[in-house]
Amino acid sequence: MSAPLPSWNDGAARQALLDFVDAVTTEGAPTYVPPEDRVAVFDNDGTLWSEQPMYVQALFAVDRVRALAPSHPEWRGRQPFKALIEGDEEALRTLTEHDAAALLAATHAGMTTGEFSHTVKEWLAKARHPRFQRPFTHCVYQPMLELLDHLRTRGFDLHIVSGGGIDFLRTFCEETYGIPSSHVIGSSGKTRMEWREGQPVLVKLPSLTSLDDGEGKPINIHLHIGKRPVLAFGNSDGDLQMLQYTGVRDGPRLRLLLHHDDDAREYAYDREAKAGRLDHALEVAGQEGWTVVSMRSDWSRVFS
Repeated sequence: MSAPLPSWNDGAARQALLDFVDAVTTEGAPTYVPPEDRVAVFDNDGTLWSEQPMYVQALFAVDRVRALAPSHPEWRGRQPFKALIEGDEEALRTLTEHDAAALLAATHAGMTTGEFSHTVKEWLAKARHPRFQRPFTHCVYQPMLELLDHLRTRGFDLHIVSGGGIDFLRTFCEETYGIPSSHVIGSSGKTRMEWREGQPVLVKLPSLTSLDDGEGKPINIHLHIGKRPVLAFGNSDGDLQMLQYTGVRDGPRLRLLLHHDDDAREYAYDREAKAGRLDHALEVAGQEGWTVVSMRSDWSRVFS
């Protein structure tokens, strides 16, 4: 049998993961956690796949605004639509996950959830990462896929908890990560049920109901899972409260932060980043003894 986590270099981070998994899955041990309570939560952007130079959903939103602009002349006088249509680079660099979610809500109002899913799948099939020139679903981190597989084989209940849109994530999460759409928590927009051609459908509305970022993450974990995780993995200040929420449970728990410090194989960024800023969470990780994973030192490879 091959050793687990083959793309992880031997070191403190890999050992912390292996030790934790053994501790919570060894029956009879005082640290044993039954399978139904082995909840593990993962951020998506910057944790499972690349989020630079811009969030993938933001790139999708930009493309949709430009594609739909001829039918919406009023957008040329409204921000952020005006900046996106005109290719304002500064505006593009400052576009957040929340901005992207708001833009998607505005540009896809009136579309059914099925139509939206089809549109996203078509875009993902054609779009390419601007630096790596590969599909975005091929910009997934190989070491993280190995970790998901290892946890899955040891009976963990895996969930994605992301600031990205839940309907966007659900189009690729099962095929890409092996995580079913029912185990995805993300930002969500309002919908209403309508009858079209004799069939009930859900229609997207131009407003948001939940932003799954910061304190919204533990709130939505409680709402959708109903259990406090034993393991949480993120990469930015937006994941801080999720990791803190995981840390106060009774019994064993593991909190991890991925530090992007490899500009040769991916990107190097933290405190000054516009997308995926890692500042306060990095300080808390040092104070509380969280496991900080160095992309440069802890991973033998980044992509498959």
